[in-house]
Amino acid sequence: MTTRRDFITKTATATVAAVTIPAIVTSALAATSKKRIGLETGNIILLQGDSITDWGRDKTKNEPNTTAALGSGYAMQAAAGLLYKYADKNLQVYNKGISGNKVYQLAERWDNDCLNIKPNVLSILIGVNDFWHTLTGGYKGTVDIYTSDFKKLLDRTKQALPDIKLIIGEPFAVKGVKAVDDKWYPAFNAYRASAKDIADQYDAVWIPYQSIFDKAQEIAPGSYWTIDGVHPSVAGAQLMAHAWLETVK
Repeated sequence: MTTRRDFITKTATATVAAVTIPAIVTSALAATSKKRIGLETGNIILLQGDSITDWGRDKTKNEPNTTAALGSGYAMQAAAGLLYKYADKNLQVYNKGISGNKVYQLAERWDNDCLNIKPNVLSILIGVNDFWHTLTGGYKGTVDIYTSDFKKLLDRTKQALPDIKLIIGEPFAVKGVKAVDDKWYPAFNAYRASAKDIADQYDAVWIPYQSIFDKAQEIAPGSYWTIDGVHPSVAGAQLMAHAWLETVK
């Protein structure tokens, strides 16, 4: 006979089991935007950002779709998914993230590392260093500087490439894992909010990485998804790539 306690235990177990990573990603994206980018044959896709995007890529390699040039993080995994799923579209995928970058440093290299590539789809994940380095690197930037610099960068991009399609990733941090502690909050939240506002203003597809990482911790702890609270683990990179791939069609 099934007791009431047995029923509650089994129900709770079934509920936990029903929480899956695909469901988490789908739910997070649906809560913010259902917009997706349509890919066309021959499209050039560029992923830009800091170390999370860079992730050990060989900066002497400039060819698209190559393992060395794409690094070993979410950019590589997203590129692999794209090239596998859309083998008939002859896509060219580039990674030009550079470790340690803040928005103004993207701007300093934007001609060579973006505009000259002439991407049809541009994905940007930037902002964690714009805040983090105020705690650890003596950087004097503010959220207002971050916002202004980001908008100037996108204005410049749209002027040069008016038909470009944008994807903006949410800066994220996993609290309680090494580098991320109470000093981050509530200040870091303003950078996340700013990035979301910018995505809305520039009609970009938005990837809510913070919500995705927060929800993923219902299945495994933060230290499973990130190695220091900022940089994703192997599993965290796949989590990000999965979310990124859901923004295109």
